[in-house]
Amino acid sequence: MTTWMRVLGAAGLAGSAAIHFSLYWGSGYADIPVVGPLFLVNGVAGVAIAIALLAWRHWLPAFLTLGFGGVTLLAYLLSVTVGFYGVHDQFNSQYEYWGVITEAVCVISGLVLLVQAIRARTAQNA
Repeated sequence: MTTWMRVLGAAGLAGSAAIHFSLYWGSGYADIPVVGPLFLVNGVAGVAIAIALLAWRHWLPAFLTLGFGGVTLLAYLLSVTVGFYGVHDQFNSQYEYWGVITEAVCVISGLVLLVQAIRARTAQNA
């Protein structure tokens, strides 16, 4: 199950990264102050964490996967409700739908992997 969760988490990370790269380079987000650079950082971080999640059997990539998904979802929630650095989204595009799905996958898989790591460590110390 752990391997499948790592693959699922890496797919969520890669999907979110692809969406952010696409919006950055193809939809004008590169020209938006603060948010544009954050989209580029999000894309790079998604790829880096996905590689770490697949290659390093440690709790840290799982934690980063959970954090990546949670923080990205929080930023999106802010942009839909009160605005995020001047950006106001409306949850009405394929990018937004897939973004929420991929980031929810990151949160779920990261959380499952962290729980598994804690259980394994507890069993090892018992």
